[in-house]
Amino acid sequence: MNSSSRSGALFAAVACVLVGASFTAGGALVHYPHAGGQALRYGAAFLLLAGPACRGGSGRLRALGVRRWALVAAVAAVGMVGFNLSVLAAERTAQPAVPGVLVGCAPVVVAVLVPLAAGRRPGRAVTGGAVLVAAGAFAVQGWGGTDSRGLTWSVAALGGEVGFALLAAPLVRPLGPLLLSTCVCGFAAVEAAVLAAVGDGFRTPTGPEALALGWQAVVATVIGFVCWYAGFQRLGTERATLFSGLIPVSAALTAPVVSVGTLGAGQLAGSALVAAGVAVGSGALRGVRGRAYGSGGGSALREAPGTAVGGPAGGEEPVPAARRR
Repeated sequence: MNSSSRSGALFAAVACVLVGASFTAGGALVHYPHAGGQALRYGAAFLLLAGPACRGGSGRLRALGVRRWALVAAVAAVGMVGFNLSVLAAERTAQPAVPGVLVGCAPVVVAVLVPLAAGRRPGRAVTGGAVLVAAGAFAVQGWGGTDSRGLTWSVAALGGEVGFALLAAPLVRPLGPLLLSTCVCGFAAVEAAVLAAVGDGFRTPTGPEALALGWQAVVATVIGFVCWYAGFQRLGTERATLFSGLIPVSAALTAPVVSVGTLGAGQLAGSALVAAGVAVGSGALRGVRGRAYGSGGGSALREAPGTAVGGPAGGEEPVPAARRR
């Protein structure tokens, strides 16, 4: 790993840990209108991001064509609002572990789809790491009861998670992490507000609900999204998505702190699998082996051509070096 890869891994890890920790706060929002809560969360995040993002960003916004603006709207609709509503719909007839496990398979899907779309074979290191991450997510969460409707909505949530990565890939370079986070939050706030207006509406949040919404807006969205896209920019689509396996791990590790869960052998074993998968797929072990043997050139973890840091990912140009989102 070079310095850009290391910083990218740090950004991606911080983002996913913050998002996972926010699930504990989300427990206070079970009875709050779902679409209305998302509109408030993303609207508040947009207002916090807009000031810093617009300094010098107007030129980049004007340079976006219709296709890229459509992608921004799609990231918000599919990867944010659609993802969240799919998870909530799944949990009406399925235990929370079911959508969590399906969403944990996103790294495997991305590791296969991205190289195939680029006309190359999936890299063994990234694919192997993705399988370990998915297995770890399963071990952390287990598998719960469900019916066909719950399973269908869980698959839709998986599609939202994959879309959140793939649809944003061509936007990271022209917009940058801060401006991209601002744009998708703005679109998501409007889309969720429209759904709230025709659905469950809005109401004044209680004290605990307001704190939970504030935590999700500031920590999980403002800080989490900017860190996520910064990691995405440095690692590329395939390797950055591996870190999403840290989301259920973070949720499992933080839940006992507020007495809403327990930490057992399954959670610890799953966390170890996720860590191993991230290390294998991100190339961290390659750096260790290179230092141990004096050369990284013979590592079996060398990526296939086109998968190096900053290489094409999901259709973007080369760049330098589960549950609720």
